[in-house]
Amino acid sequence: MKNDINKGFHFKKYEAPFQTPFDKLFSIFKELITHTSGDFDEAIDWLRQLDVEYELTTAEYTIDDFIEDLKKKGYIREEVKADGTGGMGITAKTERAIRQAALEQIFGNLNKSGSGNHKTKSGGNGDEHTGDFRNFQFGDTIEQISLTESLKNAQINNGVGEFKLTENDLIVEENHHKSQMSTVLMIDISHSMILYGEDRITPAKKVAMALAELITTRYPKDTLDILVFGNDAWTIQIKDLPYLQVGPYHTNTVAGLQLAMDILRRKRNTNKQIFMITDGKPSCVREKNGEYYMNSNGLDQYIVEKCYTQAAQARKLHIPITTFMIANDPYLQQFINKFTEANQGKAFYTGLKGLGEMIFQDYESNRKKKLK
Repeated sequence: MKNDINKGFHFKKYEAPFQTPFDKLFSIFKELITHTSGDFDEAIDWLRQLDVEYELTTAEYTIDDFIEDLKKKGYIREEVKADGTGGMGITAKTERAIRQAALEQIFGNLNKSGSGNHKTKSGGNGDEHTGDFRNFQFGDTIEQISLTESLKNAQINNGVGEFKLTENDLIVEENHHKSQMSTVLMIDISHSMILYGEDRITPAKKVAMALAELITTRYPKDTLDILVFGNDAWTIQIKDLPYLQVGPYHTNTVAGLQLAMDILRRKRNTNKQIFMITDGKPSCVREKNGEYYMNSNGLDQYIVEKCYTQAAQARKLHIPITTFMIANDPYLQQFINKFTEANQGKAFYTGLKGLGEMIFQDYESNRKKKLK
């Protein structure tokens, strides 16, 4: 997918203090490689154009020097392309660097913490102390007993003359469960995601990369599955996100929801949710005979009713759907309103700006829900 450098990418001259020439170029390169869906040659072409306009390099450190450093540091490697020709491609190290950059850019500087470290509202046999105490109950474990509070209670109840500790003296410190969340992120890759000169797929995959990095580093006990939907729906790996592109597809929202629910049915976690990023109306379903029914003209009642059925099915499975609608057409908002009502989920009507922050806030909020 070729991109016009003047569309969807704003560059302003800024040099952070204490940046080496490599670091300065690498921060720009990570942005460009995301916009070009992992196309190294196109990203370098863009970088050379920016260098001409903004004088990013000097005679002492050129773009060619930067490319050589990328090789030495393990960010790029020689590879054979699909057409059989040789060239350079990014490595897993670069893919990780892109995800980290997306996380920092969208969610801010989040420090890595212990696994599963968010609390639910329910107390009990959890694994994080709350500072609250209660009397011992049948089923409590020895590890939950607060020795200090129990000894204090024994002295109050039985006096200090002769030490005596009974079951009635035992005090237990309440713990919070550490919730685990299983999330499926659905990304619309229909053709409308790049229509009218607006690149909507790059912000969407940036959000996906940032969310993936957040979960794998901050909440490693949580699970994240990513699927894309066009005429059909299929899962992709986190490592594939930088290369994600739109296709000449319609929007088969039903297929995406069906696959998302199939994935979540197999998860053991109690807390499950679906995030859906889309900018277009559902315009395609696959019939039982394998043929596609498509209609891009307005909202097709046959298609939208199937969407409402899937939303209701997810509700029965206690799977809330949060829709991030990055289009503002009133008739599409009406569809999403009814869809959300059928699921009892949530919907956000937003442009591309702030999309990542909203998804982060909703993810954090949903993690705090009470385990059922």
